[in-house]
Amino acid sequence: MAWMVWTLPTAVFFSTIAAILAGMTAWEILSPTVERKGFLPIATTRGDRLFIGLLSAAYIHLIVVGFTDITIWFALALSVVWLLILMRWG
Repeated sequence: MAWMVWTLPTAVFFSTIAAILAGMTAWEILSPTVERKGFLPIATTRGDRLFIGLLSAAYIHLIVVGFTDITIWFALALSVVWLLILMRWG
């Protein structure tokens, strides 16, 4: 892994994704999901909303890194807040 020159924010970001995926797998096994319609224009399951949230997180990070001088920690915090909103009301 040394050839990738991982920074702490990058490692935290991908570790968080791995933890979320593990948690969602356990949640799905314990309580199977049903489709519902929230503020998104389509009916979604928890897995769908997680996928949309992770995709959004990637775009949030790309925007922060590409267009601002804001710290990457801001992008991580914004991504977590967005994912929580999306999972609850999306």
